[in-house]
Amino acid sequence: MASVLLVDDDKNFTQATGELLKMLGHEVVAALNLAEAAAALASRRFDILLLDLMLPDGSGFQVVEDIPESQRPRHITIITGNPGIKSLVKSIMGPNISYLIKPIDLEQLQGLINKIELKDAPTAIPVEKHFDILIGESPAMHQLYQMIERVAATQANVLLIGESGVGKELVANAIHTASQCEGSFVAWNCGAASRELIGSELFGHEKGAFTGAIARKQGLFEQADKGTLFLDEITEMPLDMQPNLLRVLETQKVTRLGGTQEITVDCRVVSATNRTSEQLAEEQCLREDIYFRLAVFPIVIPPLRERPGDIELLATAFLAQLNHQNDANLSLSPEGLKRLTNYDWPGNVRELRHTIHRAFIMSNPDGGELLLPTELASPFGRERKKTQGLIPGKTIDEVERELIALTLEQVDGDKPRAAEMLGVSLKTLYNRLNTYEKQLS
Repeated sequence: MASVLLVDDDKNFTQATGELLKMLGHEVVAALNLAEAAAALASRRFDILLLDLMLPDGSGFQVVEDIPESQRPRHITIITGNPGIKSLVKSIMGPNISYLIKPIDLEQLQGLINKIELKDAPTAIPVEKHFDILIGESPAMHQLYQMIERVAATQANVLLIGESGVGKELVANAIHTASQCEGSFVAWNCGAASRELIGSELFGHEKGAFTGAIARKQGLFEQADKGTLFLDEITEMPLDMQPNLLRVLETQKVTRLGGTQEITVDCRVVSATNRTSEQLAEEQCLREDIYFRLAVFPIVIPPLRERPGDIELLATAFLAQLNHQNDANLSLSPEGLKRLTNYDWPGNVRELRHTIHRAFIMSNPDGGELLLPTELASPFGRERKKTQGLIPGKTIDEVERELIALTLEQVDGDKPRAAEMLGVSLKTLYNRLNTYEKQLS
């Protein structure tokens, strides 16, 4: 039960609205003007103040201004017959004010009370941000946290391996935070620049080094000195450019394009790729010598489908952030959480964040509940299922071979673990793999 102070000069309105609030089980005190409102607020503290701005002896703004901090109601709601006044009040009193538009009915009052109760309710699931950035309490994530802590105590370069959308840049940032280094975290996507500008971006250039070089420029290695340089999608760097990167990794010195002076740089390089270890070897998109320089400490980031217990935590955190930014109080229903948890999220955390954001935009901000889309799957998710699922006309041998390949890919080539997941002995798995190799030879 909430205690409500209703301030409005319309006696019929205060009487009718007071009866509705009492029907909902709340205690109501009515005031018809500033003087009565001030007397009521001086005598006790109310949970909710329902306030009309147009009062016979002054403005409702004065009521708010005169309330002692110790007596200030937990929630203030403006009553108005003019919807256009909302923007004016928001500019004066800030965003944390709610509104009721006359005429007021039982449904409006119930919606207001529900919204207030939801805002006051403690978060159902405490969401901890590890290293101030990562969310997840699954065994796979705790293993990841342990690896971050261990590598942070060293200066070793790190290669992050994981599917698109798993949060590789966030993990790189977590490594930087845990390292407590004095320099900056500098991020760059290796596929974002043309091959002609890669050298300039990484190593910098002197004025006049090439057409358009109108001033000296520091490269990414210099910008990340005493800090961390994150090179996303490292496999998108052309092979003929990789020896230049290798030299910097070996000597910790850079020479700007058009310059002659070597500049010492001291930074950890964290690189990332969405290719598996097997793909790196098969596709030869990364030179072997540079791989060993970058992957002193490789870390495989688990996809979201392998840690379904974290989906609720992530969804709750994303929704809480949107609620805070938009002064809303939407929540996820148990049915909605079940739908999110049962989906396999081929786009990983990025897809989940996008889904929550899209649902937030489509939901009624006063409805109290987040309205999830009817279809969660993205076009990319449907394409994945089409190419990796059962297709009529495939032979049993083809399906079995594809299943073994996908399982090995998921466990990063760990054959004992793959055999366990497939429900076969390790010997049987090796026999199948030997058969496939003979068929290819």
